Amino acid sequence: MNQLTRTDKIGYLFLIFVFILSLYFGFTNPDYFNNNFAVEDGAVEYGTAFMLLSISILCLYRLFLLGGSKPALWKIGVLFFAILFFFGAGEEVSWGQRIFGIESSDFFLENNAQKETNLHNLVVSGKKVNKIVFSQLLMLAMVTYLLIVPFIYRKKEWVKNITKKFAVPVVKWHHTIAFISSTILVTLIPASRKWEVYELAFGVIFLLIFLNPLNNILFKRS
Repeated sequence: MNQLTRTDKIGYLFLIFVFILSLYFGFTNPDYFNNNFAVEDGAVEYGTAFMLLSISILCLYRLFLLGGSKPALWKIGVLFFAILFFFGAGEEVSWGQRIFGIESSDFFLENNAQKETNLHNLVVSGKKVNKIVFSQLLMLAMVTYLLIVPFIYRKKEWVKNITKKFAVPVVKWHHTIAFISSTILVTLIPASRKWEVYELAFGVIFLLIFLNPLNNILFKRS
């Protein structure tokens, strides 16, 4: 397993702290867990948004710092991730709707399960987009990225070439272990809003991946 950096250690210590609190409140006081600890617009949700936004800012920083010496596909890849994680952060807090006291438009009042300004809670033909796209498909993508890609990256040259061309950060094994461990721990929490903690764990792990991936050479000056 790859050696942990100081940032990795801080990130994992933070996750351990979060899971200790989550398991404690989840088993001893589920109502407090749901209505205070992991409540909508609470510290856990805003923590997730902060992690995702940090990844987006990191990508933009790399784009402006290194973009001048990198090929076009590298720039496209980095910009794609910057937009992707900015979108994720915005969706997490409904684009600041409740922070700034903005009312939802008629479209979202009629088609959003929570009457919020976001896409992941939209209802299309009686089905929530969140369940189809943001849960099932996203989980499939995460499993592929965190479990399958790091394995074949070490075996297949064509995978290395793709990640190099599009500046795709490759996870280290400790990132994969953190993902599996988080999944197991979250399933143990009896409280209904435990998935908010899962999202925060993902945010932390992905920030650690982007800060120090296996192929970190891609984000060094040529």
